[in-house]
Amino acid sequence: MSALALPLGHHAGVQANHPTQPKAVPNLRPPNWAVLLAGALALAVAMGIGRFAFTPLLPLMMRDGLIDAAGGAELATANYLGYLLGALSAARLARRPLRLLLASLAAIVALTAGAALADSMAGWASLRLGAGVASAWAMVATSAWALSTLAARAQPTLGGLIYTGVGAGIALAGLLTWALAGVGARALWAWLALAALLMAGAAAWLVRGATAPAPSASAAAEPACASGAASLRAGWPLVLCYGALGFGYILPATFLPAMARALVDDPRSFGLAWPVFGLAALLSTVAAWRWLGDWPPLRSWASCQAAIGLGAALPLLNRSGPAIGLAALLVGGCFMVATLIALQQARALVPLQPAVLLGRMTAAFALGQIAGPALVRALAALPSVNRWPPIELGAAAAATVMLLSAVWLWRLSPPRP
Repeated sequence: MSALALPLGHHAGVQANHPTQPKAVPNLRPPNWAVLLAGALALAVAMGIGRFAFTPLLPLMMRDGLIDAAGGAELATANYLGYLLGALSAARLARRPLRLLLASLAAIVALTAGAALADSMAGWASLRLGAGVASAWAMVATSAWALSTLAARAQPTLGGLIYTGVGAGIALAGLLTWALAGVGARALWAWLALAALLMAGAAAWLVRGATAPAPSASAAAEPACASGAASLRAGWPLVLCYGALGFGYILPATFLPAMARALVDDPRSFGLAWPVFGLAALLSTVAAWRWLGDWPPLRSWASCQAAIGLGAALPLLNRSGPAIGLAALLVGGCFMVATLIALQQARALVPLQPAVLLGRMTAAFALGQIAGPALVRALAALPSVNRWPPIELGAAAAATVMLLSAVWLWRLSPPRP
């Protein structure tokens, strides 16, 4: 348990006296601000568009008659499966994280543009599968490259700021969908591809001439390898709790706009649920980096899991606009903080080979995302529970899992002295 008691926020990253810490390197090209901005832009493309743009577009694609609810679930599942496949392969590919990052961003741009041209379920499913793979690659590669680069420059505390890109990308996709709802879903896919192209191009320009930081000479030593293997084994609680996060947040994150549409059919109204979700994720990430430095990180993570569980349960208790808005704030405001804490803990636990543990955690997260919709489909097929909507039963299961994982994380954290 004590192996997980690692710092977060302003004190996150590798401790100064860590025996296997890479030595700081003098190379400052690109400068720190460029690393941060490039990482944030990359995650905005990868997660805001490659992963989550489908969420605000789903009700509009249904409105335009392109897909029905069952088709939407199939496309979401294809993306989750792609994310899992990408996570499983990312650890091997991320030995050159910067190269993988740039390649995955180019793929996301192309796949998003393809969604504007596809005219069949098979075509959309293939595109969403590919976008999931590329998004997982980009998440792991961005985390490995940016966090390692900043740690090698003795600036590990800055790393959390790259995750503001996730909320910014979600908010951007939601605002574009809200502002241009009248042009149709196909045109919106094209607009999102253009936004992804501009952000990916800016990220590539910022990191021109950059290289991955070289590990110190001790990284190849046998004791360091043994220590790294032990740290990987100690990281399994992180893997399991991060998988619980994937399961617990995915149902409200996927269906909040659809729930809002059930209450009001005007896209200018129900479309605001997703920008609120993204802005909450953006602002909460900055707040966590700024103010959670002195909090026990696992207890902070546990609090986030509990809040997401409450957000998943709120629409079950009160299916009204304010309840859905508060749920969006709770889930959007906490899921990226939980992600920030989890990935920084992985980077601090295995500083010399973070991509391995990051890949395992991302794979567990993807499995949780697949399990959520799969549970809803299974519940829908059971006649004994048909009197309750399967989405609501799934949300109740998500809330339960989040609360249980919160208790586990809280107990893993040693008491404050």
